[in-house]
Amino acid sequence: MKKTGKYVNLAFALLVITVFQLTCALTLLSQAEAEYRMNIAITFGIYILAEYIYFIGARLILKRKGFEVELIAFLLTSVGLSITASVYPSLCIKQLIAVLIGVAGFIVLQWILRDLKLCMALRIPAAIAAIGLLALTLLLAKVTNGAKNWLYIGGISIQPSEIVKVIFIFVGAATLEKLQSNKSLTKFIIFSLACVGCLFLMYDFGTALIFFFTFLLIAFMRSGDFRTILLLSAGALMGAILILTFKPYVAKRFTAYRHVWEYFDTTGYQQTRVMIYSASGGLFGVGLGNGKLRDVFAATEDLIFGVVSEEFGWIVAAIILLSYVALLVYSIHHSRYARSSFYAIAACASAALMLFQASLNVFGVNDLLPLTGVTLPFVSRGGSSVIGCWMLLAFIKAVDRSTYRYGGVRQ
Repeated sequence: MKKTGKYVNLAFALLVITVFQLTCALTLLSQAEAEYRMNIAITFGIYILAEYIYFIGARLILKRKGFEVELIAFLLTSVGLSITASVYPSLCIKQLIAVLIGVAGFIVLQWILRDLKLCMALRIPAAIAAIGLLALTLLLAKVTNGAKNWLYIGGISIQPSEIVKVIFIFVGAATLEKLQSNKSLTKFIIFSLACVGCLFLMYDFGTALIFFFTFLLIAFMRSGDFRTILLLSAGALMGAILILTFKPYVAKRFTAYRHVWEYFDTTGYQQTRVMIYSASGGLFGVGLGNGKLRDVFAATEDLIFGVVSEEFGWIVAAIILLSYVALLVYSIHHSRYARSSFYAIAACASAALMLFQASLNVFGVNDLLPLTGVTLPFVSRGGSSVIGCWMLLAFIKAVDRSTYRYGGVRQ
């Protein structure tokens, strides 16, 4: 196998992350009320233990090298857990459970991805499952915060579109893996239109935009046809114009864009507070638990980048943004040596999706883009979101040929 570069020092990187996690845990324990201290201790204790079990098992038992993507994911998740435990200490164990499910999904999906034939065989059942999940959501979900994208099962809320993101990339990469004609691209276009159409009917425009961006990326990576991409983009633009024309109440959701200071106490309330409080954080922040943005609605979800900027400082905020860029660079670099175009497409699409979603979140809360209400990958509170992000990470991990063994020899 052609060398693809040196790996980071696992022991040193893990030590740095552990020190950060323990510092956050101790800070939270010193601030929390007595009834929540056990929740915080259990959350960080189990999380750090699971982290070490994963790395020790993967390194010593599976003999794997290169843990850059996992280190990034565990660091970002640590930031999210810390803020969740600080703002909602009663919910930190619930978020931890979602993280553990996500890590398990990451491991299982890696196992599935090692068998290319199995991936090809699963693409049609996976596509049917994705459409079924979105259709079920459309029929049974209730409108929450303006979007009909949550299912409530036994007191547990689930956002199926987060899991469908994983299936969407899986189906797209598998369908276009051996593209010989426009037939496969047509199938993927139909599947994509069905998914995006369901999301529009749910009024989940932020997620619909993410799906459409991912579709364009996957289609272009495999076909390289600018004319088709431009035609599809023009069609999407016309559809958006028609929606805004015949459903004017949709346009009202974006009236504050670039005018948030004029709506300081109404529709621009969240963005103006983000800009005020995040600016006060400076390079090193005001300290975990000492911010003011945490008291604003959706602080741990849509506005979490502002909370990070205020409480952890601009340096940590910049590291978070660079982490998404690093995942994309990693995917592009390793895609040159991928065993199949399936792995290259899936990895680059997953990393680009995360970077695009992070951009919508960060630029939206700072009024550089319309506020779409999408989460910050790995960091925002939300079980479905963090599970989906960890599963997307499996595509990025799989593109590195050193991830799997074949015939007892590492390729």
